[in-house]
Amino acid sequence: MTIHKNFEWFKHKTVYQIWPRSFCDSNGDGIGDLQGIISKLPYLEQLGIEVIWLSPVYKSPMDDMGYDIADYFNIDPLFGSNADMDELIIAAKARNISIVMDLVVNHTSDKHPWFIEAKKGRDNPYRDYYIWHDPVNGGAPTTQRSFFLPSAWSFDSTSDQYYYHAFSNRQPDLNWVNPQILEEVCKIMNFWLAKGIAGFRMDVIELIGKIPLESKFTSPRAHELLKLIFKHTLANYEQTISVGETGGATVEDAILYSGNHDELDMVFGFEHMAQDEELGKSKWHLKLLNLPDFKRVFKKWQNGLYQKGWNSLFLGNHDQPRPVSRWGCDGKYRIQSAKMLANTLHFMQGTPYIYQGEEIGMTNYQFGSVDEFRDIEMINFYQEYINDAAWGKDRVMQSINAKGRDNARTPVQWTDGNYAGFSTAKPWIVLNPNYKQINVANDLNNPDSIWYFYQHLIKLRKELAVILHGDFKLLDEDNLHIFAYVRSYQEQQLYVISNFSIQTEYYTLGFKGKRACLLTSNYQRESLPINGVFELQPFETMAFLLD
Repeated sequence: MTIHKNFEWFKHKTVYQIWPRSFCDSNGDGIGDLQGIISKLPYLEQLGIEVIWLSPVYKSPMDDMGYDIADYFNIDPLFGSNADMDELIIAAKARNISIVMDLVVNHTSDKHPWFIEAKKGRDNPYRDYYIWHDPVNGGAPTTQRSFFLPSAWSFDSTSDQYYYHAFSNRQPDLNWVNPQILEEVCKIMNFWLAKGIAGFRMDVIELIGKIPLESKFTSPRAHELLKLIFKHTLANYEQTISVGETGGATVEDAILYSGNHDELDMVFGFEHMAQDEELGKSKWHLKLLNLPDFKRVFKKWQNGLYQKGWNSLFLGNHDQPRPVSRWGCDGKYRIQSAKMLANTLHFMQGTPYIYQGEEIGMTNYQFGSVDEFRDIEMINFYQEYINDAAWGKDRVMQSINAKGRDNARTPVQWTDGNYAGFSTAKPWIVLNPNYKQINVANDLNNPDSIWYFYQHLIKLRKELAVILHGDFKLLDEDNLHIFAYVRSYQEQQLYVISNFSIQTEYYTLGFKGKRACLLTSNYQRESLPINGVFELQPFETMAFLLD
């Protein structure tokens, strides 16, 4: 029986994503772990975080850094034990921090017992847990590419059939036509919910139930299946949170997913994240950001979901490069542009997601060699295109250094000491050498740092109803350099003005006769111009209330 659900409890909270492998190493093996996370809970509490999204810590051969799961019920020894996970849940809860786990059920690892059994023969009871097909004209059933490899089909010589994988060939897709998959997934979710976690971030969840022979990834059954998942799991707990990774979702899709809270509470849409990519091509095909187009995407989602759904607010995560390197200036104006990006995002309606290190303005690392890569996507892209005449090494490396996932996976820079305070041993991946200047310790010792700016934004979200409930109006939509908008709720108006350029810009806003209260500024602006003409320094941003 479904209990009374509370769908409002998380809306004023800010989520912090932890990529465990690179967060904090407690045992000196160069790999972050659960005890390392536990040791940093006071730090997250001080920042104001009340929800942690924990990237996968399940047992895995780590072909895709834990997104290839071999055992959903046990923690990988790299990260600790089930007892450590229990301790994390309890310790976090004591600090009013909820844990959201990553749920990866589009596929498993090829080392999962189900797939090991399935490969034994066509008559094996687990065969139908996965998607198989006879060869067509002596080859793969379709020409569909996977996200990581040239083909989404791999041949199994034991049975003379192909199996389907939307990602790596070591990540075979589950067959959601088989009703046993739904039962298995609900068992997994209820196991962790019973331990006290608050919910799940559901990896590529729009893909479950896809029809591979149609040569497309979208699934006609995703909504149906998510309703069943909710009914048998999250519906039976009062305060839960679920977010689905739905990269191809439109605003209309997002309303279906999240509008009634009977599938998901919100989705990760990627439309804004594609604005520096050539239309219709891969993420590796770079183009300069067009700010009006960027603004229009946010306008579409803010207005489209208003009173119909709920937005996820993010500019970075484990799959994306560092925001300050991508959308800002990671050189001379790193501090100003990092604050500007945060200010622009956090006053919108939705749940903000901060990716580890974002709160101190960590930057992309400039990879010099394929030997430094650890991510399967980057390695496969390099190997496929390095000898392509249209690309060549320089263009390949340019794209990787701009958009590669390992940019976000270098260790968190805690101090300027050995290995940036992340570990007492050499980390599993290269450490960004700028940790001597960019680190948590430095930011905590500087009241004007990026870190304290984020802390202030998180605090304001808990205090101002206009951030949670106000409508959204984009101002000066075609302005090439200024991102300005106003949120209105009851008698209050909240204005946000951001200069996305490296030059001084002038912006006029009329609010004569109204009482203004400055909330944030990254240039220590103490007052607003009486005449309404703003002289905005490079990457300057501010937010203020009008009553």
